[in-house]
Amino acid sequence: MMRALDIYAGPKALDHLRQRGLQPQDVVTIPAAAGGPKGLILGPLDRFIFGHWLPESNQTVHLVGASIGAWRMASACLNDPLEAFERLERDYIAQHYELLPGETRPSAQRVSALFSANLQAFYGGRLNEVLAHPRYRLHILTSHGRGLLTRERGWPTALGYTGAFVTNLVARRWLGAWLERVVFSSSATPLEPATLPFLPQDYPSRQVALTSENFQAALQASCSIPFVLQAVHNIAGAPAGAYWDGGVTDYHLHLNYAGDGLVLYPHFQRSVVPGWLDKHLPWRHGASSFLDTMVVLAPSPDWIKTLPNGKLPDRGDFTHYGADLTGRMTAWKKATAAAQQLADEFAQWVQHPDMAQVRAL
Repeated sequence: MMRALDIYAGPKALDHLRQRGLQPQDVVTIPAAAGGPKGLILGPLDRFIFGHWLPESNQTVHLVGASIGAWRMASACLNDPLEAFERLERDYIAQHYELLPGETRPSAQRVSALFSANLQAFYGGRLNEVLAHPRYRLHILTSHGRGLLTRERGWPTALGYTGAFVTNLVARRWLGAWLERVVFSSSATPLEPATLPFLPQDYPSRQVALTSENFQAALQASCSIPFVLQAVHNIAGAPAGAYWDGGVTDYHLHLNYAGDGLVLYPHFQRSVVPGWLDKHLPWRHGASSFLDTMVVLAPSPDWIKTLPNGKLPDRGDFTHYGADLTGRMTAWKKATAAAQQLADEFAQWVQHPDMAQVRAL
């Protein structure tokens, strides 16, 4: 059978794996990327890591997520993470936005309203499980507008994102003139300041306490793709203004990870791309010293070709399948079922580490 899982490691992580293998107590941070439906392929890995493997340890673990990654990491904090990840997969696959007469795509207002209702149904009455988890510290990344992007307002917003695109071509940090990173972080107790598991000096950043008053708004903002969903405005406890998808500023969480221990990263590809606007800038896709302690678990490109349509689920499938909800759901269910092989291979590897299977990140 073709191997499904590729393992990559930064230089410090490689040394650790050679000497000690990988134990659950070695992990201090788990990132979770933006990327929409691509994140579905990581469901079986999430269920193994959070439902079986990580509970064998007792250290504090920082969970850092943007967009669907934030939804995944918030789900990991619920009392029954196995059930939570299974529900996330079912709900995400089943989402459907019927076109109204005259529409060529569902309005951002309607998608936002339905998504808000889904989040309320998912986490309603359970926020204490997330915010007071005894081990996990949740960090939800959002993109906070500046200048023309301070508010969502038709053509000024379109012009602002055009400016963001152009300035990002010159230097990623210049994107900060239009959007800043705002991280909503939980802490062990309401009186204890939340700490970040990365050094934020790489990009204009702020940190805000994650509370029951702003949890849903922060999570919705982190998932609010510009022009697909509406921005979330004026989140409680945070600077005023518009908040969008955390993946705009931090697509794959290429962050300057700090602290002792390893960063374990279930990801849908090898490269860790800094921001969404860097997707088509290959010179920004390489590893940096920020990732020295990272271990990436990613599906093999050859294995991906065996999935329906020869690729991972992605947002293009909504257009490809159109009104054929059954066809899209069937393809995505087949892909997520096949992804059990990723979890099985990782479970085997941690029991019997084979460094011949690990490549440099």
